[in-house]
Amino acid sequence: MVFSSLPFIFVFMPIFFGCYYLVPDRFKNAVLLIGSLSFYLVGTLDHPEYLTLFLLSILVDFMMGIWMEDYPRYRRVFLVFGIVVHLTSLVIFKYLGFILSEFEKVIPGYHFNEEIVLPIGISFYSFQGISYLVDVYTQKIRPAKSLLCYAVYLSMFAQLIAGPIVTYHEVQNELTARKMRWSTVRQGLATFILGLGLKVLLANPVGKLWTQIGTIGFESVSTPLAWMGILAYTFQIYFDFWGYSLMAVGLGKMLGFHLPKNFDHPYLSVTMTEFWRRWHITLGAWFREYVYIPLGGNRHGKRQTIRNLGIVWLLTGIWHGAGYHFMLWGLVLWVILVLERFWIGSFFTKHRLAGHLYMMLIIPLTWAIFAIDDISQLGVFFTRLFPFFNGGMWSSFRYDYVKYFSLYYPFLLAGLLFSTRLPVRLMNKLRRKRIFWIGLLVIFGASVYCLQQGLNDPFLYFQF
Repeated sequence: MVFSSLPFIFVFMPIFFGCYYLVPDRFKNAVLLIGSLSFYLVGTLDHPEYLTLFLLSILVDFMMGIWMEDYPRYRRVFLVFGIVVHLTSLVIFKYLGFILSEFEKVIPGYHFNEEIVLPIGISFYSFQGISYLVDVYTQKIRPAKSLLCYAVYLSMFAQLIAGPIVTYHEVQNELTARKMRWSTVRQGLATFILGLGLKVLLANPVGKLWTQIGTIGFESVSTPLAWMGILAYTFQIYFDFWGYSLMAVGLGKMLGFHLPKNFDHPYLSVTMTEFWRRWHITLGAWFREYVYIPLGGNRHGKRQTIRNLGIVWLLTGIWHGAGYHFMLWGLVLWVILVLERFWIGSFFTKHRLAGHLYMMLIIPLTWAIFAIDDISQLGVFFTRLFPFFNGGMWSSFRYDYVKYFSLYYPFLLAGLLFSTRLPVRLMNKLRRKRIFWIGLLVIFGASVYCLQQGLNDPFLYFQF
């Protein structure tokens, strides 16, 4: 069950929020936990053991936190044990299949035929659990005294599947004493609908162009169509994940929580360094807080800084999935960020027009590496983007780009528009007016119609 689905909107939400708002405040955590575990169970019906794994993760985190305070002499042991539990789960379910399949290529007679299905949300709830354990160990927070509160923190359906990555100290007060205000609930509902619209009405249709180009085959498309395709993916991944994050924040407000925002108009950045402060903000903050700074950050000279950045971006690539293209993506971003930090970044910061032009080229190219999991096909695609590598920019169908541009230009133009601040500024001006809510009804109705017609795709970040 996903947020952008009719069962969630018309079955889960009415039943859950009807119960949640009717019960007294002291029972709201219990209702939220039952609702969240039910939400997770629906997504694991084919693999009920994954719910057991999730519940075990909650229990281990809770007990390690308590024991770190009760038995300070063994705090480090409990910290390491809790982290190892999370990392072992990640390695087994997210990377073991890839590792064993690679063994097939080098070990004669070895065959790996089992498919390891990734438990939903494991990358996100594992990082939240690790952040909790580290914060308890460093005494940034006191351990949770209530198993119910900690279970609600880790399992809250609003952010369980694909973030944002929420640290315990960000919500610990609201876990025990949150006030339900109907004005906040209305804001949450509006935010949810806006996110639904971005996902269903923009990300899904513009993403079809990238899918069609993959079906055609990269070697068969012209250079203009190749650039249109990667631009479509650039918009798809942004509005898909931004839409999800808005829905998560909106649901959080409806529950009485203030979840952190995950995006701040990243496509307006003038450097890749700025981009990664604005894109998937909570993931970047997690790596900065729990990897980069503990390694020493930028406190020990240029060489150590470059090394620390390399470790962070290798781990960032690996976190997104098992595949050489993710490692290559992380490596490329590391090189770009190092170049910006020590040489070219200040130029683009001072000359913002040049910076925007630079990012208009760099962002789609890095997303191409991220999106194409076959390294050989990635090479083919880059020869279509830059035809001077293979001597020609046209496909067998010379004007293929004309056909696809006529089909997708409204979504490409909408992607350009909604990448700016203009729509957000307009909505903020109209938020207290009736036309704002009329617009939301139109967005909601159009989204529901598209969902009813089967025009929906899974969230891209569910696979990570």
